[in-house]
Formats: sequence, C-alpha cells, structure tokens
Amino acid sequence: MGSKGKYLGEFEEMVLLAVGVQDNEAYGISIKHKIEEITGRTVSMGALHAALNRLEEKDYVTSKLGEATKVRGGKRKRYYSVSVHGQRLIAELMAYRQQLWEAIPEKAFSIRWTSDKKS
Repeated sequence: MGSKGKYLGEFEEMVLLAVGVQDNEAYGISIKHKIEEITGRTVSMGALHAALNRLEEKDYVTSKLGEATKVRGGKRKRYYSVSVHGQRLIAELMAYRQQLWEAIPEKAFSIRWTSDKKS
C-alpha cells in the first residue's frame, strides 16, 4: 500500500465505508448511526469528527456545507462524500482482504464465512 499515510485504523475505515454507503448524503449523525447499526458499538461524536478530519486531511473524503434550515436553528449540516482517492483506497483494501480470506486453508477454521451468511 505504499506510504504510511495510506494506512487506516479500523475506526477510520468504518467511517470511510459509512460515508460511502450514504452516497453523498452522509453527515455526522447519519454516519454515527450507520456505524452503530452495523457494529453494535457506541460511537462518540468527538471520535467521529476526529476521524472525519483525518480522512479529509488524507484526501479520502471531501465535505461541503448544506443549506441552513429552521429545523436546525439556522445551522448548516456538513455533508461528506468519498473522494476519488478514497474510492481507490476502498478498492485496494477490499482486494487485499479478499485475497487474505481466499488464502485461508479450509482446515484452518472450523467455521468458514461467506458474504451471504451472517454468523
């Protein structure tokens, strides 16, 4: 994967994927809820914003402010999307993980996971 800056921690990767899942409609609370829904883990807004800032600094996500709304007291939402670099990184990560999964010998685990079965 090249330079040290390309490596992501598990949480950063989850945040990047959660942004991608929401297809340009991702914002803080929606990203938090998606990660909590999928993982069952509680996500703090502070940790989430820190990860989003790191991903934006690495050019894996971009953000833009939405329109101010009365519902939010005139405050604007910041929407996130996966950048071209982030899309390439996701494809690389997926390929690396798939290669590792496929390399596991049948006898290595008593349980084999497939993408269509949930344990």
